[in-house]
Amino acid sequence: MSNPAALFPGHAFILYVKNSGGAVKPLGGFSDSVGLLNKLQSFHNVGNVTMKRGIVNSGGLSEWISAVGAKAVTARREVIVTQRGVGNIPLKSWKLTNAVPRKYVGPSLGGNSNDVALEELVLSTERIELIPPH
Repeated sequence: MSNPAALFPGHAFILYVKNSGGAVKPLGGFSDSVGLLNKLQSFHNVGNVTMKRGIVNSGGLSEWISAVGAKAVTARREVIVTQRGVGNIPLKSWKLTNAVPRKYVGPSLGGNSNDVALEELVLSTERIELIPPH
């Protein structure tokens, strides 16, 4: 896997996606995440995982969204979300099984603003499990 510290500096959560060829690559870095709980599958719906305030690899995300729109078999992907601490040390990782993007909010663009582009990515998944840190 590529060095996430170099690709997405300053982001606490790194999102890795297994592409249709089976390679696991970092897709984005995010400051916040909602919905990453290790839920009991037989008693609860897993629901959505929302990644907030991030930067994503737009080429990888565009390809994934296109696969979802085409209802391709490759649209459902294994996703690994790794929380990183001080010094970019991996703290926790979660594996999302058969995840697909449900919502994507691009940056707000303004000609007179110095704000950093913020994005939000909502993923729907069938299963969330805690795994050893990556």
